[in-house]
Amino acid sequence: MQSKKNMIKRIVDVCMTVILLFLMAYQVTGEELHEWIGMGMTLTVVVHNILNRKWYAAIFKGKYQPVRIVMTAVNIILIASFLLTAFCGMSMSGYAVPFLYGMAPVSFVRRMHLSMSHWSFVLMGIHLGLHIKTIFAKVKVPPKASIVLQMIQSLIAGCGFWLFIKYRMTDYLFFRVPFAMLNYEKAAGIVLLENIVMLIFWVFVGMQVMNLLIKKGKDQKEKVNPLLPALMIMSAVIIGFVLNGSVGVKEGMSEAGDWQFQVAAEPEAEIKTQDSSGKPEQTQAEQISTGDIKDGFVLINGGSFMMGSPSSENWRIEDEVQHEVSVSSFYMDPYETTQKEYQRLQGSNPSGFEGDDLPVENISWLDAILLANTKSEDAGLASAYTITEDSVTWDRSADGYRLPTEAEWEYACRAGTVTPFNTETSISTEEANYWGSYPYEIEENYFNKSALETKPGASQGQTASVGSYPANAFGLYDMHGNVNEWCWDYYGEYNTLDTNDPSGAESGTRHIYRGGGWNDFAKNLRSAYRAAGQSSLQYSNLGVRLVRNADDGISSSVIAEESVPQEKASGKVLIAFYSWSGNTGGIAKEIQKQTDADLYEIMLTHPYSSDYNTVLMEAQEDQHKQARPEIANLPDNIDEYDVILLGYPNWWASIPMPIATFLESYDFSGKTIVPFCSHGGGRFGQSLTAIAKLAPDADMGEGLAINYSGGTSMPDDVTNWLDTNGIKRR
Repeated sequence: MQSKKNMIKRIVDVCMTVILLFLMAYQVTGEELHEWIGMGMTLTVVVHNILNRKWYAAIFKGKYQPVRIVMTAVNIILIASFLLTAFCGMSMSGYAVPFLYGMAPVSFVRRMHLSMSHWSFVLMGIHLGLHIKTIFAKVKVPPKASIVLQMIQSLIAGCGFWLFIKYRMTDYLFFRVPFAMLNYEKAAGIVLLENIVMLIFWVFVGMQVMNLLIKKGKDQKEKVNPLLPALMIMSAVIIGFVLNGSVGVKEGMSEAGDWQFQVAAEPEAEIKTQDSSGKPEQTQAEQISTGDIKDGFVLINGGSFMMGSPSSENWRIEDEVQHEVSVSSFYMDPYETTQKEYQRLQGSNPSGFEGDDLPVENISWLDAILLANTKSEDAGLASAYTITEDSVTWDRSADGYRLPTEAEWEYACRAGTVTPFNTETSISTEEANYWGSYPYEIEENYFNKSALETKPGASQGQTASVGSYPANAFGLYDMHGNVNEWCWDYYGEYNTLDTNDPSGAESGTRHIYRGGGWNDFAKNLRSAYRAAGQSSLQYSNLGVRLVRNADDGISSSVIAEESVPQEKASGKVLIAFYSWSGNTGGIAKEIQKQTDADLYEIMLTHPYSSDYNTVLMEAQEDQHKQARPEIANLPDNIDEYDVILLGYPNWWASIPMPIATFLESYDFSGKTIVPFCSHGGGRFGQSLTAIAKLAPDADMGEGLAINYSGGTSMPDDVTNWLDTNGIKRR
């Protein structure tokens, strides 16, 4: 009977060990299975303790020698760590026990769960090591074989210690990281094998501690030198450090800091054949030479398509109403206009990132219109645009160069696809130049990337040479990412009845730009995503790609009323800002110091969490559902102010939703909004578009983007920004 009971105990112990190995392989199991395995582990631990209940009854009986002290301490701490791991896991559960979610602050239990689970792993190994002699008591090993076995054990344990430091497990043990930094590309077998080897190191430590503590009885023929166990542990540690020094790659966490994702290695440059201009040859599309025009533009054969996005598309915006549209054939530049071409035609280069083959950026809609006319004159074609002081008229029958309509742009970008991206899969950093740490749907999977179709990748942090990434099915490069591209259309609701060669809203204050840029998140690269800005907007990720008619065009003209140039901001100034960490607030106070303007901080009725991890989730959730958090201290009115200096942190590449609440609370017609934001590298993201859409009747001044708190240069940056916008300083 006792033998059968011991067998059951051994089976339960083996199950606990196997389950633990899978629990530590989160990148293999994914979140839902991880939770259910965790529930299984909790049940197994309960069974284990029931089977060993006599241990609890005897805990206050008998004498405590060193061996018993150590074993009891390890057991108690292991039980506590198991319980805390289970409690914290249930407090974050979204699948197994979702009704327990939030029974403790999620931001706290996430970090505690990470720490306790890793302590459970370490202590489980030591616990097994302390009992290893009992488990294998009946196994007799010859002395010579014992020496070889110990050498093998030391080598494997050394590899385990190397992996332990390689993956910086101590950061989890001592609460240094808020979420797991895992390699989701690694094969499941390798992950489990590495976990086994790391566990063996701690089993090895437990074995040697037991050897060190055991007092030899009179019946023992051989005494063990007490230094030997310590030397065995040291040998494993030395092996680990030697391996770490020779292999020397720390995976799982970026050296840039705790908040960075695991970044994939940069892909090798794609090899393309080139034509005489040095640009990749076209494939799957027709290059043209009509008459004397040899410009390499691609013929886009006309057709019908579903413009906009279906309601099921994740991160869609309400202005992407899906409707059928037909476009006539046209020619499109396979590349975004380069700085070399812009310099040749316009005699200047406004770009922030300099390079002949880089796309021109920092150009306004009006700059793009002027470029089109200059290129037409250079080629001996009829200019498409007539520009006056207060309007631009587009002659749709002209054979010269022009901006694409929004419908033409989306038709060309999609190239026959109906998916969010023309790659037909979640776009990767091997396919487009964007802020690769934030692939499609990362927002709701920030702490668990296993559900992502495309994992975070390397970001260039600037524009790339045109044609660096694969072309779409029409032979067009960089339709997603690199720089946004101006379109002709005013921004407004789609006229679903205007289905043949539509040219956008009849009037407006903003113009469309499409495609996303080098610093945009993948959600803003979607084929249907609509960005908008006033005609004077200039930005480091905003460029142009020209088109021209493929036939006689349409015998009509379209007028865009423009005010050129924009006047500088003037009048009474209000500094309105929302700040979570204090970075934006610090900039706002510096602005007030230099202007003596009124200062207003947006405060919420129900503030976001003060914990960074939690506020990340809250912010993305509010942005995803376009929530409007209630502001506790809305001013009675802002009629007395002519200029609003609007400050905010860049959250998920856009404005925080409290800013949306503020903008929708007042009529900003005739006022000037001048944005300033704090950011962690993405500058404005698509926040300027968000403001432009929410306050369509306000003028927009030139924005100021400050990296975090701005450092010592921040006051001078503020001074230059105020002067640029014509805002009076003290």
